[in-house]
Amino acid sequence: MAEAGTVALSRYLSPDGAARMRAELTDLRLVERPKIVEIVSWAAGNGDRSENGDYIYGKRRLREIDRRIRFLSKRLDQAVIVDPAAQSLRDRVFFGATVAYVDEDDAEHRVTILGCDEVDTASGQISLVSPLARALLRTRVGDEVTVNTPGGARVLEILSIGYP
Repeated sequence: MAEAGTVALSRYLSPDGAARMRAELTDLRLVERPKIVEIVSWAAGNGDRSENGDYIYGKRRLREIDRRIRFLSKRLDQAVIVDPAAQSLRDRVFFGATVAYVDEDDAEHRVTILGCDEVDTASGQISLVSPLARALLRTRVGDEVTVNTPGGARVLEILSIGYP
């Protein structure tokens, strides 16, 4: 069972992340789903459905679309939209912050802390509930934090904190 704090934090979304989810939901409802419904209707009229690939694939795709629509709708209904640009305590790390830090090997890293549904680790975005983000939260420039990693504990020093 998830911790109470994790559940609440997992609902955080940036305005950009929420906009991307709304756009995907709109596209699924108004473009993708009607297109697949049309294909399934056409395929159903072709006779035997048990060996009709268009029908079978279309029905499977409809289930996937409906599942994604339910997921997005629920996430957006429960989302807590947090605008990082409105953060008043800009000297500390909170949701939406871009943090530069150096590790024990003197390698510099830069990450942006975002909601669970909007991260892209390849772009340096990490989830608010990740161990790294949890270690960085509420820190200031110059602070040192310890992060437990699969390779053991690592000490990081905060170099800079920025908000959009």
